[in-house]
Amino acid sequence: MKKLRVILADDHGVLRAGLRALLDEQADLEVVGEAETAETAVRLAEELRPDVAVVDVRMPGDGLVAARRMKQEHPELAVLILSQYDDPAYVHRALSAGASGYALKHSSGQELLLAIRAVARGGVYVHPEVARVLVEQPWGPRQRKLLAPAQLLSEREAQVLRLAALGHTTEQIAAYLFLSIRTVETYKRRGMDKLGLTGRAALVRYALEHGLLEEEPGS
Repeated sequence: MKKLRVILADDHGVLRAGLRALLDEQADLEVVGEAETAETAVRLAEELRPDVAVVDVRMPGDGLVAARRMKQEHPELAVLILSQYDDPAYVHRALSAGASGYALKHSSGQELLLAIRAVARGGVYVHPEVARVLVEQPWGPRQRKLLAPAQLLSEREAQVLRLAALGHTTEQIAAYLFLSIRTVETYKRRGMDKLGLTGRAALVRYALEHGLLEEEPGS
């Protein structure tokens, strides 16, 4: 089995040691490098060509700066931002910088492994606590103005598409919103048709470009 090559970028040595121990126990993961600064992380990405970079958002030099540079230089690299902040604004900045995921530092080991594997497969991961806040934000005037007047999304369509853009499956969305799977599929299909989108990659790009994951001013 080919292992996923991972670099860990965080200025806290104890945290890096814990993450390395967790990842080294996995048959499909291998830590190939560690960095304490954003500059070192960018250099290791160039030298080691890992599959995934786990990057602290507030490390010296700015983790989001590192994420942006790594994605610009190595588009195939999956970046998972690790943060103590559950502020949706940080999530939007992270995804806009090119990160594929946003995990919280208090996540369980299994949650972090899930996040790493998800972004390595080309998926998008956002910690459930942050996703909940994003989904519950009202679908307000700022986003509505970005849609064709005759094709406005309903509040429920917006919630479903937000969750889908954040990487949740139809089953997970149904459980979260207390809807049937068929109903979720209907909302998703209807919303995607209104926006003229095909596939989750297109949905994620649209969500980022049009601020669908941002907080409303004053909220």
